[in-house]
Amino acid sequence: MNARREVVLWIAQRATAAILALCVIVHLATIVYAVRGGLSAAEILGRTRGNFWWAGFYCVFVLAAAVHGAVGLRAIAAEWLGLRGALAEWAMTIVGVVLVITGLRAVVAVVGA
Repeated sequence: MNARREVVLWIAQRATAAILALCVIVHLATIVYAVRGGLSAAEILGRTRGNFWWAGFYCVFVLAAAVHGAVGLRAIAAEWLGLRGALAEWAMTIVGVVLVITGLRAVVAVVGA
């Protein structure tokens, strides 16, 4: 594996961790606010439906989680299973794509019109 790619993946892992930290805080604060305000799940979904800003927020959340998860699993597979090289890269890519697809489907379910 080339050193430059390792550095890029290391930076991606740290950058997505920072994005995820912010997204989790916003997500949890919103849940607490909504629940304490007495909103039901149906009322919350009613407010998120068709909302461009929530769609954007959750798309960023999903993309950060997909990159972070795929890169993290790649590192775990290398350490624990000795999985490196092209196979590890393909596995990381497949995991990332699956996470993006399933995550974006969830965004559409929550925000879609």
